[in-house]
Amino acid sequence: MSMLTPFERKGYDLFNAFHEFENDFFKGNQITSCKTDIRDEGDKFVLESELPGFEKEDIKLDLNGDCLTISAQHSKNTEEKDKKGSYVRRERSYCSYQRSFNVSECELSQIDAEYKNGVLMISLPKKEKTRPSVRRLEIK
Repeated sequence: MSMLTPFERKGYDLFNAFHEFENDFFKGNQITSCKTDIRDEGDKFVLESELPGFEKEDIKLDLNGDCLTISAQHSKNTEEKDKKGSYVRRERSYCSYQRSFNVSECELSQIDAEYKNGVLMISLPKKEKTRPSVRRLEIK
């Protein structure tokens, strides 16, 4: 791709330099993704999802059949005014995330969730595997 950039100079790529500046400048103002780890602990699955900057009230967990959906929405308004009441700086930001997981192997009535220090932890107990019943049939 750098071969197609018209601003490329030997040893210096102006396009990439601007792109790096833009990424560094806006890095603190956005969440890049909702990173999630899932561990199998034998009798349960433990799902850990990173949601830094969100309050507990911003996060919703919805069960629809065998689908668990994590959604989070956050908005922030910042205003700075001078003595005359004119804006010196005014910024608004909004971010939302949504992830869905198949929980068909879990006991839905026993799911437990906790949000602490920017990490959502969900405990998903596994369903007990039922063995087919064995019985003897009588012949008439």
